[in-house]
This record gives sequence, C-alpha cells and structure tokens, in this order.
Amino acid sequence: MDRPEIPLAQLYAFVVLAEELHFGHAAARLGIAQPPLSQQIRRLEDKVGHALFSRGPGRIALTPAGRELLPAARHALTGLADGLAAAREAGSGRSGSLRIGFAASLALTVLPGLLRTFRTRFPAVRLDIQEMTTTPQLAALRERTIDVGLLREPPADDPELDFATVLTEPFVAVLPSAHPLARQRTVRVDQLADSPFVLLPRAVGPPLYDRIADLCATAGFAPRVVQHAVEWQTVCALVETGLGVSLAPESVRRIRLKGVAYRGIQPGAPRTRVAVAWRGDDRNPLVSRLLEVLGPGAENGP
Repeated sequence: MDRPEIPLAQLYAFVVLAEELHFGHAAARLGIAQPPLSQQIRRLEDKVGHALFSRGPGRIALTPAGRELLPAARHALTGLADGLAAAREAGSGRSGSLRIGFAASLALTVLPGLLRTFRTRFPAVRLDIQEMTTTPQLAALRERTIDVGLLREPPADDPELDFATVLTEPFVAVLPSAHPLARQRTVRVDQLADSPFVLLPRAVGPPLYDRIADLCATAGFAPRVVQHAVEWQTVCALVETGLGVSLAPESVRRIRLKGVAYRGIQPGAPRTRVAVAWRGDDRNPLVSRLLEVLGPGAENGP
C-alpha cells in the first residue's frame, strides 16, 4: 500500500489549528487568510480519509482521528527541525565527524594540543583518530577512508593531495646509554658510521627513510641496518637493548627509556618536516576547521 505524500505545510497548519482550535487565530499565527487554511485542512483530511476536526457553531474540536494524528505530526515537524539544524551545523563545520590519520610520533608533539583545541572550539564534532604511518595515510586519503593526515616528510608533489607544513624539528642520535658516544653532548653523524642501525622500514615512510639515509650519505657512509621497527617507540626499545643506534626526530626524546641517550647531531641542524595532508577536491568544512586550528601554515586549505 502506497503511503500518501503529505506536504509539510499541511501538517504544520493542522498542528497550529489543533493548538488554537480557532480558524481565525490559527490563520493569523500562520500569516495567511482563513480560506487557504481551510483548504489545507480539507486536503489533509482527504488524504487521511477522515475528518480531523468537528466543526460546530463558533467552535471546533479534534476528532478521534485528529487526536491520533497530532502527536505524530508534532514528532515529524520536530524531527525535521532537528534535522535542518543538524544539517546547518554540519554545513558550517560545527558538527559532523572528521577522520584523522596520524603518525605515532606526533602523539608526542602536535597531536595532543591539536585535539584539545579542536574539541574546545567544536565540541559537537565526532573525531575518529587512526594511528598509521605515512604510506598508509596517503593511501587512506586517496581511498577516502580518512579526511586528514598528519605525517612526516610528505612527498614533494601529489596530483590528488595538498600539504601544508605544521612544524619542523631537528634530528637526534638515539644511542644505548652505554655507547661511548653517549658521553658527548653532541654527535657528528660520521661518528655513527661503524655502528649498526635500527630504523623504520622504508616502505612505511619512504621520504623520512631517505632523509635519514641522506644524512648518513652526506657524512660519507650508508647506514648498516640490522633491524627494522614500524614505530619509534619500538626503535628506541631495541636501541636500549644495545642492538644498534638510530637517527630520529627530536620528539622521540619524550620516549623515556632508562637505557637510551638522545644527543643532538652535527654538523648543522638538519630538520624533519611534519605536514598536514588533505584531498585537494575535498570541500568538507570540517577539514577547513582543522586547518584553521593548526595555524597559518595550514589555513590555505579547502
């Protein structure tokens, strides 16, 4: 059985008349004349198949059919009003959901402050936070399973994605506490040439891996990698066992391990770049809101 299509104007007119129980008062409240109001009610009664109001001299009252319809009509109108309000909130970037991918090491730097500020400004937005390394983030952005990525060393160019720098930070040497170089305040990269290395696999973040390899190449050697680990916390834990040394972003200093020493490196202060990434064609207003929170470097987003 087909459901009758009832215009919202008819439902609204019915609810107002049911509340006023007076055609003149209801018409004034609706801002229309009495004849159009009577027509709206007649059309609604035709669709219901029963009278909704009993009409007598100088008074009207709801019929049993009218009394039955009234709560459903109010519920429908309230649901529509709530839906419209929610749509306006989502369209303006004040509600909805936002999916964010992030590199694990950023939980030590930019992520906590970003989430606190964003939640304060936009408390109605649901955040879905997913930890993933750079390569999976880029794939997830292209596949539209996340909306924004926070990653290290983004690719130089990507036709589908846009990037903005969030921060840069220097590299440090990660050493077992018992390593002879741990007694120095700073370490020259070439002093690591004879040490085995523990590094993230290149597949999870080729640009960052290549940056570390370039630091070593500039110092005159290629790192002898004896072990890979996907997360920096694991890299540091393996360094603590004496398995090798590493070069890592300075934020890993916040990984407090008793048997690990972090030392600045020479020459100069080579830095790694942290960036926010998003789809160039994404017009989700929540992406723009997140870029605003991240600051001037990221504000020129969608």
